[in-house]
Amino acid sequence: MSHGDGHGYGSDSGSSRTDDGYSTLGGTRQTRTRFAEGDSDGYSGTRRPARSSRSLVTMVGVVVLLLAAIAFANMGGGTDDDASGAGGSGDSKAGAAPTAATGTKPVTGKNGTIASGFAHNEQGAQSAATNYAVALGSAEMFNATSRQEILQATHDPAVVGRLQTDMDKAYSASLFKNVGLNEDGSTPSGLTFVSRTVPVGTKVVDQSNETATVEVWCTGLVGMAGQGSTKPVTETWFTITEHLKWVANDWKIESSNQKEGPTPVSGGNRASTADEIAGAVEQYGGFTYAR
Repeated sequence: MSHGDGHGYGSDSGSSRTDDGYSTLGGTRQTRTRFAEGDSDGYSGTRRPARSSRSLVTMVGVVVLLLAAIAFANMGGGTDDDASGAGGSGDSKAGAAPTAATGTKPVTGKNGTIASGFAHNEQGAQSAATNYAVALGSAEMFNATSRQEILQATHDPAVVGRLQTDMDKAYSASLFKNVGLNEDGSTPSGLTFVSRTVPVGTKVVDQSNETATVEVWCTGLVGMAGQGSTKPVTETWFTITEHLKWVANDWKIESSNQKEGPTPVSGGNRASTADEIAGAVEQYGGFTYAR
């Protein structure tokens, strides 16, 4: 997916933090989840009041979704360059409308499972930031081998070494236990671990020929699906700001940060059963995002 201090992917080094270890991580301090009445699995039960306190499950969900950003807090900020057209001519800018696509081919290749070869223009920077946010917020980040591959595919090589060391420390046995995984990061038998970031929209804040700052508004799913789960899948909302650099003919993340929201009011949909959530995760794949 995302983005400093020892707690999160995200704020400037001078930012003050609370003593809550989960504060602002994942971009969401509170998630309201409506539960269906009458069911007894981890996703349902008596409907809770709209103003109920944040649960441990929600706090854990918060830390997972934004954990991908942990190492970036002090790695540098955004660019001071004046916003201008990126390299390449004939750029087609898309508006804020969700269907306002540029029509430019999003990528020319892939790096492992992650899209690569983004266009050297505003559209390419938005596409890169979006696809990188998804990768950094994925369940694959909880596996040491795939985490290394994701970091190398999404980041400027100049920051990968330090970032990888910090991330290996962050993804510890205690974190795995907190999110319901085994101490080695594997998923308990009969359950499905869910960690997905779903982009809602993007905005270019600043851009020059060699750098770009892109905000990606996201919602995320995190938790454990399956019968007997004590950490049901919940949703969070956050905005990731990625400072990109044009490196080796592609956009790469140089640093990132993130913040909570914007968070909409819950629609109050009936919460699905644990098996329904597990089935959806296994059956519905992700996308390559383009602008």
